[in-house]
Amino acid sequence: MATLNVTDGPTSIFLAGKWNMGWLNVFGLIIVILLLIPNMVYAANYRDVINKCTNKVMNILEQIGRYGCMFLMVFHIGIAEDGFSSIAMFLVFLIGNAVLMSSYWVVWMMYFIKPKNSKQMALAVIPTLIFLLSGITMGHYALIAAGIIFGIAHIYVTYQNRQE
Repeated sequence: MATLNVTDGPTSIFLAGKWNMGWLNVFGLIIVILLLIPNMVYAANYRDVINKCTNKVMNILEQIGRYGCMFLMVFHIGIAEDGFSSIAMFLVFLIGNAVLMSSYWVVWMMYFIKPKNSKQMALAVIPTLIFLLSGITMGHYALIAAGIIFGIAHIYVTYQNRQE
């Protein structure tokens, strides 16, 4: 009778944290594309919206955090990255991001129907959670740092831009 050795095959790749996808993270690319689609629809439909946040430091930090997170989600740079430490972490990554992304799209749909401050804040918090969850589950410390910078700045700027 054969016994299952959890260190065989693909399981050992996850457990060793050595799931090497090369320089491109396909899952991260899909997540970034899914985050960008409703934002592009918004930008196309609301071209005249002006940023009311006058704090230049926070506006710059928001952009640094945003582009840093998107870059680090998609490209493996080999710095401050450990990879998934277990299959459980990979599943948390997949399921958690699926739930967060679904929530993000639902809130966007509700926002397009009737814009509200609470929806604006949810649209600032959810991407932050996606970046932080991804960074934590992938053991990607640079992504975690970029996610924290993005989250603080994006939530601040979004709050400053709330509707009156």
